[in-house]
Amino acid sequence: MPKFGPIKRKDLIYHLKELGFEGPFAGSKHEFMEKGSIRLTLPNPHRGGIGRALLATLLREARIERSEWEKL
Repeated sequence: MPKFGPIKRKDLIYHLKELGFEGPFAGSKHEFMEKGSIRLTLPNPHRGGIGRALLATLLREARIERSEWEKL
């Protein structure tokens, strides 16, 4: 169960796949994942994890409720 907080990019991708997203696919500058009509742009890999603010933004764009995220 992922907590709502900093997360590694690979763990984010793993959990998004659990929620039905496909990918990641190569884009022009960023990779992205898709689920139906939702196209979620992923942050590029970097040294640190994905912080709470960016995670909140990504979940909002992916139309994933915080409670649904924490149930994984």
